[in-house]
Amino acid sequence: MAEKPLSVALIGAGMGGLAAAAMLLRKGQDVTVYEQAPAFTRLGAGIQQGPNTVKALRGIGLEQRLRDVSFRPEMTRYRDAADGTIRWERLQGDTYEEKYGAPQLLLHRAELHSALASKVPETYIKLGKTLTGFAQGDDGVRMDFADGTSAEADVMIAADGVHSVVRDAVAGPGEQRYTGRVAYRTTFPASLMNGREIEASTKWMADDRHIVIYYLNEARDEIYFVTSTPEPDYSIESWSTTGDMDELRRTYAGFHEEVRAVLDACPSAHKWALVSREPLPTWHKGRVALLGDACHPMTPYMAQGAGMAIEDAAILARCLEGAGQGDITPALAKYEAIRKPRASWIQAASGTNDIDQFRREQDKVFSYDAWTAPLDIPG
Repeated sequence: MAEKPLSVALIGAGMGGLAAAAMLLRKGQDVTVYEQAPAFTRLGAGIQQGPNTVKALRGIGLEQRLRDVSFRPEMTRYRDAADGTIRWERLQGDTYEEKYGAPQLLLHRAELHSALASKVPETYIKLGKTLTGFAQGDDGVRMDFADGTSAEADVMIAADGVHSVVRDAVAGPGEQRYTGRVAYRTTFPASLMNGREIEASTKWMADDRHIVIYYLNEARDEIYFVTSTPEPDYSIESWSTTGDMDELRRTYAGFHEEVRAVLDACPSAHKWALVSREPLPTWHKGRVALLGDACHPMTPYMAQGAGMAIEDAAILARCLEGAGQGDITPALAKYEAIRKPRASWIQAASGTNDIDQFRREQDKVFSYDAWTAPLDIPG
């Protein structure tokens, strides 16, 4: 066992950063989270947590809290966009719990973020800290921030998202690729539907575009949707840019009446460009490692982006458990070796948006448990 806990700096307080902080604290490490935003805000978006992720969150005592604020669909349907013909019915509910050991939960992104934040005491989180540079040596990592301050830690984990400022220093320069597609997404009160109900969870699919619509809680009083639409000339990758609802309604005018009713009722939505990257050659360098979107950003089509970051966090915490100063680089190499094959596979599979592939391989996605998965490095 190490003589004293490692000091671990986490760059970014998103899902992955907070999950890693909570899980490292659970394993007895000394953690500090550095977040560039001055405060946490409630972003209007939905998120799915599959059984694989719920099992990871169960390990830090969050399952019941998330069950209480989420929607657990009995079924998700994949329908033809125009006439509603069913392409696939994915039975969930109790069936998923019995098969995979945990439920599928649909909820507001802010509920998941606040749940993770509740497991990291405020004294461990430093807001308004924008990383501008870092250097590592034999004794640790020094971090410099835009406000003129600096800090040191034994280990630095970059969970700073698709625009990571650490990634190039770890893995070398590389460009993200605009997919030629945009997404509109938002949540809005179900009361705006004037009494009309929707299916619990549905993906409406055309040849070149789709929209996913579902409820966010058991009260069914809040609706979420997200689209994927070709728009080759758009490249603004921002979660706060407002989209043109009239344009969106025209784009989906040929879709089923239920979709049109949802879009007609919705007052506004955010719009952002969908980007991707090729798998990185490495996720770590010395005492520094990447986590979540910083190393494996993916399109949202399998609803596994946050899930992969949370799984990363659990494996990272297990690999660093009991590590001393001389064990840091081997522990981070082990973390990468264990996580990279699975995350890269899901990253690639998500990019295809192929429901037949997902149907064939969902057992491999959902059966995984990051707390019990072998820590043997794949041969």
